[in-house]
Amino acid sequence: MSLFITFEGGEGCGKSVQARGLYKRLSELAIPAVLTHEPGGTSLGKKLARWLKWARDTGISPLAELLLFNTSRTQLVDEVIRPNLEKGKVVISDRYADSTTTYQSYGRGLDLEMVKAINNTATRGLKPDLTVLLDMPVEAGLARKAKKRQDRFEREDIAFHQRVREGYLKLAASEPERWLVIDASQSRKKIAEIIWQRVSQLLSQRGLRHG
Repeated sequence: MSLFITFEGGEGCGKSVQARGLYKRLSELAIPAVLTHEPGGTSLGKKLARWLKWARDTGISPLAELLLFNTSRTQLVDEVIRPNLEKGKVVISDRYADSTTTYQSYGRGLDLEMVKAINNTATRGLKPDLTVLLDMPVEAGLARKAKKRQDRFEREDIAFHQRVREGYLKLAASEPERWLVIDASQSRKKIAEIIWQRVSQLLSQRGLRHG
């Protein structure tokens, strides 16, 4: 009866807004749901997230980055995601393993198969039922975040973010049944409705009540 939904996309795509919106809609329908995020979501994850996103005086190699993200992910899967799925809840995660595949492999240049293998070990093979990719041109996404304090990834050059976007589109093309690719330049309301249409289908297939 459970359902695992993840939200992915480049910087400024609006995935966090849509993840929260979906959680709110499910809650209003009295469908048991949990909203979490990466990196973070647990006490250990929050500490690692501070290093991974905001460390300025500490160098973090791409391989160290990969392992730290997956350390955070393992804890999140064990502490939050699996237990709630086992209780039959809808679990929504703002980023998951696909972020690491795109940012650390396509973005940083680490071997793709190695990254996938480490992700798989960290999650013990737990994959989302649905992954929503909010896709938009890199420049437009970064422009949305230009006035905010920028983390280590947002400060990367345009070429890095282009590689990340291309990586996401390649992953989505390789598993079209799992991915829902949405043009993130549309209105928030329009995007939310496209997401809800797909989620409603999945809820019906699982026998979960929805409006």
